[in-house]
Formats: sequence, C-alpha cells, structure tokens
Amino acid sequence: MRTYSIERYLNVRSAYGASFGPEGERLSFLMDTTGVPQVWTLDGPRAWPEQRTFSDERVTFASWSPERPELVFGMDEGGNERAQLFRLDAETGVIEDLTAMPDAKHRWGGWSHDGERFAFTSNRRDEAVFDVYVQGRDETGDAAELIHEGDGWLTVAGWSPDDGRLLVSQAYSNFDQDLYVLDVETGDLDHLTPHEGDVRYGSPSWAPDGEGLYLVTDESTDTLSLAYLDLDTREIETVADGEGWNVDGIALDDETGRFVYSRNVEGYTELTVGAFDDDEPTAFETFPKPDLPGGVSGGVSFGPDAERFALSTTGDTVNTNVFVVDVEELRSSGGATQSHDVETGAVERWTAAPTAGIPPETFRESDLVHVESFDGLEVPGFLALPEGDEDGGDDTEGDGAPVVVDIHGGPESQRRPSFSSVKQYFLDRGYAYFEPNVRGSSGYGSEYASLDDVENRMDSVADVAACVEWLGDHPAIDPDRVVAMGGSYGGFMVLASLTEYPELWAAGVDVVGIANFVTFLENTGDWRRALREAEYGSLEDDREFLESISPINNVDRIEAPLFVLHGENDPRVPVGEAEQIVEEARERGVPVRKLLFEDEGHGFSKLENRIEAYSEIAAFLDEHV
Repeated sequence: MRTYSIERYLNVRSAYGASFGPEGERLSFLMDTTGVPQVWTLDGPRAWPEQRTFSDERVTFASWSPERPELVFGMDEGGNERAQLFRLDAETGVIEDLTAMPDAKHRWGGWSHDGERFAFTSNRRDEAVFDVYVQGRDETGDAAELIHEGDGWLTVAGWSPDDGRLLVSQAYSNFDQDLYVLDVETGDLDHLTPHEGDVRYGSPSWAPDGEGLYLVTDESTDTLSLAYLDLDTREIETVADGEGWNVDGIALDDETGRFVYSRNVEGYTELTVGAFDDDEPTAFETFPKPDLPGGVSGGVSFGPDAERFALSTTGDTVNTNVFVVDVEELRSSGGATQSHDVETGAVERWTAAPTAGIPPETFRESDLVHVESFDGLEVPGFLALPEGDEDGGDDTEGDGAPVVVDIHGGPESQRRPSFSSVKQYFLDRGYAYFEPNVRGSSGYGSEYASLDDVENRMDSVADVAACVEWLGDHPAIDPDRVVAMGGSYGGFMVLASLTEYPELWAAGVDVVGIANFVTFLENTGDWRRALREAEYGSLEDDREFLESISPINNVDRIEAPLFVLHGENDPRVPVGEAEQIVEEARERGVPVRKLLFEDEGHGFSKLENRIEAYSEIAAFLDEHV
C-alpha cells in the first residue's frame, strides 16, 4: 500500500563533503535542506547547524583554509558545470567571487599549507584543455597566475609539504592517467609515470617528507593496489594489495603520516586506518576498524594534527550523514565501543540529516546477487523487493511485483548499496528494484571494465537482457511488468535495451541519455571529447560503428512506451539527444513523452524539478505498467 508521496521521499536529506576548520572545532559540510546542496557548519556532534550559503544553485564542494576562518567553495549556474570559486569569510559571512569567469570551468586543487594561496585548473585559455593556475587568497578575477599550459584534462592533486611543488594528474580516459610534479616557481614539469597501455595512477598524496607519493595503481595487477612512488628512483612499490578488489583511494595527513584507505569489496566499503612509519615509507601500523553504519563510506577529511577525521557514510536504509572518528580513541580503545544507536567512544555522528518523517525502519535493504550472462560472465547486481515479497509470491501469473531495472551511467561507474530516495519510493509503491553492474562497470578490475569497449559495446546491453530473463524467473517478479530506467550513459542503455530486446520491456525511462553517439561526440563539451572517445570510439575511426549502435537508428524496433527527460543546459549530453529521439519515436508511432528543464544540466539538482520529474515518471509508469 502506498504510504508516502514522492515529495516526502525527495525531502530525505543528505549531509556529506565534510571539511574541518583550522582550529579543528568547526566542521563544514554540504546539505540539501533548501532543495540544492549548500554550505553548512556546526561546532560539535548534533549541534544546531548554521547555513552559510543561500544560493538557488548547487554548491559542489567546500574546503576550509588551513590557517584562517575562511573556506573556498565551488558553484555553477543552472547545471552548466562551469564552476566558479568563491571565498566565504566564516566570521562575517561575506562571500567573494574569486574567479569571476563564468564561461570557464574551474577545478579546485587545494590550499597551500600556509593558507596564502590556492591552486586550480581551468579551461580559460582553451575550452578543450585545462591549465594550472595559482592565486593568492585575497586576489580575484584574472589575478591568478598561469604556471603551466596544459594539453588535456589536468587536475591539481595537492601542494607539497614545503609548498614549492604541485602534484598534477592528467587523465586520458577513466582507466589511463599520468602523474607529474610541477615546480611552482619555475614552471618545470616532471613526468613521474611514463607507461604503455592503460594504467591508472589515482588518489595521489604527498608523503610527509616530500620525497615520495602514495597512490593507487593497477600498474602490475588487474585491480587497484595502494603503492608508494619514490621521487628519486621513480620505483613504485606495493604497500597494500587489494586482494582481488580495488583499493579505491587513500586520504593522508602529510604532517603525521596518518591515513585512511578504503577497499571496494563487491560495492561495500572496507576501511583501514593507520599511520606510516617515519623511517620506512612502505611500513605502517593499523588501528582497529571504525564501526560505521550503512556499508558505503568516503570523503575523508582530517582535522588538525590528524587526531580525528570526518567522513560520510550511507547505506540502503541509511541516508547520508557525516561521522567523526577519533583516531586516538580508536587506537587506544580497541575500536569503536558504541552501537549505531548509542554513540560513544571512537565514532560519533555529527550531522542529523532528517528522513522527512519517514521511519528509517520502513526502508528496504537490497541483496547482492549474481546473474550469468550470455557468455558465462557473472554480472553482479543489487535486488530489493517490496514489503511482503521477501520470500516471493506463488507462481500464479500476474502475482509478482513490477520491477524497475535501474542502469547506472558512466559507463565506468558502479551501483553500490547506498541510500536512494527514488529507489525507496518505488519500493514503497510495490515495485521491486534491480541495479545491475554490467560489464564495463568499475569496481571489478580493469579487465571487467574493458569488456564493453568500442566494438564490444552491445555486449553490456546483452548483460541487461540476461538480467531481465533472470528476473523473469524470480517468484516475486512479474516478467510482464519490467521497466528500464537510467541516466546519462544509463539512458543510452535504456534506449539500446528497448531497441535490441523490445519484447522484454513494459516501459522505458531515459534521463539525460545518449541517443546518437555521433551527435553526442560532436556536441559534448570540448574538454570531454577526447576522454569519451577513449571509451566509445572516435568519430574519425569508428563513425560507422557508432552509427550502427546508436538507438536513434533503430527506433522502429521500440515497442514499449518511452519517457525522455533532460536538462536544457546539459554540457555532457546535449539536450539535442533528447529532442531527436523523441521526434523519431513519435514519427514511428511509439508512445513517447518529453520533459525538459530549462534550469538544469546533466541531471536534476533542484528539489522542485526532481519532484516534478519523478512525479511524472511515477504517473507514466502507473499508466503503462
């Protein structure tokens, strides 16, 4: 029985993106109480939070100065992803636009240790590439110094302990990166990781002595391991193996050597907390694991002296909140001594993002399952069933629940058991919910992620079909009421599933999806084209193939009703993708709806738009499913 409206579920709040102030007593975080993420601060666990920004646009990050009561935050306009950097004086509340170049993207690179400067990359000079800039904390506009002209997708990963160098990452694709050290004074760029083929060098952090780096890499393994790179010898030594799973990343305090790294084990987070040896950079001690709810954690931020760190945690039945772990207490007490309900000891929940009055015990858990695909490949996924269907119904036709097959974007992404208000809403309405991680997904090693590259693209669509066939045999599922839903690349997967396997679907919902790979690559942001061609194939070499797999050229095969939603400011998948698939579908008699939002980009960030979008999706599915 339907209990709560979509408005209620979309008013379940999230608190995340934590950063400690310079004194270590104040914490900033992002929370979407007003409908879009804004900056909030609080002075202690469960203290009354203070809202610090008041824009109608989303804030994307916030980072405290290491020395002053001020922080820098990022914000774009209407979802256009051309983020500007702003400084907030935490004492006066005054906000100043530091970049003031709304036609350019700005990618935050961190504060210097003395808090006098900050670094960022931007495509001000050439929209297709990112250059490295350094700017004084009290400078604005075009005062930033361009210290290196890039030739691709550059990101600053942090300042060296002496503030004389910057660690710079260059991405060629999601599975191929390089690392460089950039001398701030001379502009000299030192290439650290020359290699052949696709190799990831990610999550880099300076060692406390500045003579090496910690990073995660798959240089010699299929999955990511934690490693140490000696800047003198350039040798890379494994510090901790992922044991068949990815080490997602490391957060390191470069003054104390204390760290937190995470392993992604079938979508669930396993944290390791410890400290590196002062004399031997690959040696470390570990502390007991913190006891956190939910199963998926990240976004670690150390406080001063690394005596504690903040992170966000979430789960199927746990909306996202910020917790603080006391490292000294963790180390001395043998681990967290509290339950998730009585918070004492090493772990404390600091934020109180509400659940809109919906009892958390009504949220449904998902189960990890594995489905054998057409070629024997095991495809993992998460299946949640509505209340009353835990054991399945009988085999009577029509007795099972309808199911939403929600396909993630990326494609190098991964669906994990984190909280989703949309998923819980549909579960409350009596739908089952299935989230597959088809070939091409991240989290399962480089080989798995590459199985859908270019000419193998449609094998991932066949994985979706195998999952639907598996669902059709499940006693709790009605095989005649299966819905395909997905966003971005997941939107392409919806359209491709409807055209390649039309008999499987009762309806399709395409959110900001790719309909035509040729027009998508022609019109996506200049800075993204090379990255996307590395995954999908190039216009120059693979145009014929890209045309053959584009759903726009197979619309006549669609049998199920289709709903297409898009943001008019989308810089990644331009709105023309939605317009052309709707036009073609209508011409061929496919029942199709279109809903565009003039103040959104790649997805829907504003609460009123999300309410409208998912209310309309629910009504569409009520009509057709």
